[in-house]
Amino acid sequence: MAKELETPKINPWIIATAVMLSTFMEVLDTTVVNVSLPHIAGSMSASVDEATWTLTSYLVANAIILPMTGWLSNYFGRKRMLMTSVTGFTVASFLCGLAPNLPALVIFRVLQGACGGGLQPISQAVLLESFPPEDRGKAMGFWGLGIVVAPMLGPVLGGWLTDSYSWRWVFYINIPVGVLALIMTQLFIFDPHYIRRTVSRIDYWGMGMLAVGIAALQIVLDKGQEKDWFSSDLITRLTVISIVALVVFVIYELVVAHPVVDLRAFRERTYSAGVFLMTVLGFVLYGSLVILPIFLQTILGYPALQAGVAMFPRGLGSFIAMPFVGAIMSRFDPRKLLVIGLVACSLSLVLLGTLNLDVGYWQIFWAQFLQGLSLGFLFVPLTTVTMDPIPNEKMGNATSIFNLMRNIGGSMGIALSTTIVARSTQSYTNFLGRNVTPYSPQTQSAFEGLRSFFMSSGADAFTASQRAYAALFGMVQRQASMMSFNHTYLFLAVLFIIVMPAVFLMRKPKSRGGIPAH
Repeated sequence: MAKELETPKINPWIIATAVMLSTFMEVLDTTVVNVSLPHIAGSMSASVDEATWTLTSYLVANAIILPMTGWLSNYFGRKRMLMTSVTGFTVASFLCGLAPNLPALVIFRVLQGACGGGLQPISQAVLLESFPPEDRGKAMGFWGLGIVVAPMLGPVLGGWLTDSYSWRWVFYINIPVGVLALIMTQLFIFDPHYIRRTVSRIDYWGMGMLAVGIAALQIVLDKGQEKDWFSSDLITRLTVISIVALVVFVIYELVVAHPVVDLRAFRERTYSAGVFLMTVLGFVLYGSLVILPIFLQTILGYPALQAGVAMFPRGLGSFIAMPFVGAIMSRFDPRKLLVIGLVACSLSLVLLGTLNLDVGYWQIFWAQFLQGLSLGFLFVPLTTVTMDPIPNEKMGNATSIFNLMRNIGGSMGIALSTTIVARSTQSYTNFLGRNVTPYSPQTQSAFEGLRSFFMSSGADAFTASQRAYAALFGMVQRQASMMSFNHTYLFLAVLFIIVMPAVFLMRKPKSRGGIPAH
């Protein structure tokens, strides 16, 4: 019997490489498709708004499966679940590349999102169980490199493949990575004895309520700004459906004997505080990330490629910080590293929130680089500390909830940040417009200067006046947009400072014996 429970002794760093490949493939796909949307829309005779359903469908399916991953791993076996997810994701990628029309592409993206939903939490659970507690920081730092490199490569790789070949290649690129990940999973990853089919009943009600609630919530967050939020009947109805379904889900899961998502993990204070911080972290980082290219392209006039290059320092900072933080985790209290990360990230957001229209590249570079460094001080310690009190047999469930809340926080951050930018731009335009009047000496001086410039360029007096007024209005709009971006970044910086006390609700990690490598 003892032999039956034993698992082969595999070098944990080989296991880390195997699960990093799976996660790398999934994270890469979430960023590589975005830049191809106009090409997808054009080739399928659809509008860009219609083409965005290829993103929404993926996110909805991904969000539904993600919290169920722990239960599914226990029911089917973790290795079988991981291999099924990798295989399904790879096959779905191939089908997406072959899609003859938009409805077919959306269906294949649903399949791809469902298969991709389990990759990150399963990979994280396998990784944390494969290393003893003292080495988990290093392991998370190594695994984090894949999470960092994928978003760095995604937009650049997606743009190059689309321009040089076809948008279909942004899906085909997953196939070799998926095949390699599948081979390594088969050879090097094995289930521990406690993970093998420990669930006997299926929680159909829990699954149904979770699927309805998460799907409705994800559509609200993804389409809310586009539909003008609660002025839309669709968004209002979906919000009500989401709230009712999720409230019923939580109540039901707390009383049912075999829940699809075990919410009792929140009884542990450290875990609850860690999940809360990860939700806010997702909110701030996704929110700040999505508005930066808009700022660079619409306000500063950067072309798409240059905007992508300007965002590269963030990935570079993370690439440096993650292995460094992983290496020093065993020597320092991880909670102190978390505080350093929160302060550094807040400072980077303040730097972005104080930019002006005369900003140079290096100001953006250092703000982004500092934010990238801060990510290493945030993700690695936060994951390690949060999961420290979780028993190994509950790790899959805990990592599923952890990753789900990061994604929900990210979706909320994207929705709220873009809404703040849009609404505050309108407010600042009205405010500045009230001060730009024909009776203002400053306005008259600027108008005459612009009018003279256009007349010297060959325009007649009437045309020159029209162009001067248009140029003045453009200046007001640019300044209003600049102020709205400043406003949003400073809001995100303050939010990070406000949640900092939650770090001290987390207990210092204890030294626990690790399980044998899989």
